[in-house]
Amino acid sequence: MRALLVLPTYQEAENLVEVLDRVRAATPDTQVLVVDDGSPDGTADLAEAHREVVGGVEVLRRTEKSGLGSAYRDGFRWGLERGYDVLLEMDSDLSHDPAALPSLLSAVEFGADLVIGSRYVPGGSIPNWSWHRRWLSKWGNRYAAGVLGLAVNDSTAGFRAYRATMLRQIDLDHVVADGYGFQIEMTYDVVRRGGAVVEVPIDFADRIRGTSKMSSRIVVEALLLVTWWGVRDRIFRRS
Repeated sequence: MRALLVLPTYQEAENLVEVLDRVRAATPDTQVLVVDDGSPDGTADLAEAHREVVGGVEVLRRTEKSGLGSAYRDGFRWGLERGYDVLLEMDSDLSHDPAALPSLLSAVEFGADLVIGSRYVPGGSIPNWSWHRRWLSKWGNRYAAGVLGLAVNDSTAGFRAYRATMLRQIDLDHVVADGYGFQIEMTYDVVRRGGAVVEVPIDFADRIRGTSKMSSRIVVEALLLVTWWGVRDRIFRRS
């Protein structure tokens, strides 16, 4: 299977070289697409320079910061147009360990349409989170699962692999959410199409260098969208 890892970046010059080195060590044949939102710290230039070292790296430059969901949509389109069989995604801040990439790819090879690197299945962990952050994350995932009928423990997770044939069934132009909401919306779309979803355990670490891009606005957006999708689909089922 030809695999492409979509790696969104904004101001990740401190982390990118290590990320690319560890991706190449874990999956020598996986290609990488860095989708950079005009980082003023030179992240895109660094990616282009380091591809001479690790190979198999392309850079998609965008002119402004347009959000995580938008970056993944552009990256997925890029990969589908070039015939990749598997589209992977992960954060570029080392919160996702590239050493787990082979387990995601293996699950696709065994038939999964969507593989989620999950914090909330046996073997998964979030070692450095405070109790209230852990509670909020678990509650948000349980709320999404209950409202949308998802048999998924970690629908907000951003460490994933999609089978290309499943992605082609999703109209990416109509996937509207960003951040956590994007991950939930994509999970919901796969489930509604009868796709096989598998969760594999991962250890999720907080970033050490740089600043988190997540905001309370993105969390609120996700909860509101989940509520709307649940209400909308119940109405449609009754009509």
